[in-house]
Amino acid sequence: MTLKLRIVLLIFSLIVIVATTSVLKKGRIPIKYSLLWYFSGGIILVLSIFPFILEFFSKIVGFKTISNLILGVIISLLLFLAMSLTIITSGQKKKITLLIQEVSILRKRLDDEKK
Repeated sequence: MTLKLRIVLLIFSLIVIVATTSVLKKGRIPIKYSLLWYFSGGIILVLSIFPFILEFFSKIVGFKTISNLILGVIISLLLFLAMSLTIITSGQKKKITLLIQEVSILRKRLDDEKK
């Protein structure tokens, strides 16, 4: 892996980690969701510091260049993040539906008590 590619990966991973920390401090996302982004940034950071890991996997998987493997890893991480966020969104939708049902029941009871 070239030094230039390692530096780009290192900078990218640090940007992801710093941006996640910034958003977390502002309270825009909870800690449990930020862990997904820290995990992704950490993986990219480790791969940029230890390039022999990428070289080893590129030989096993059959990639001709390490940059193609890096692209594959980043796409895999993005797919993992998309799936995780989809699962989180689905769970939130179920909770919102349940909350709406409970509020409706309480409103009905209040309306019945007023009559």
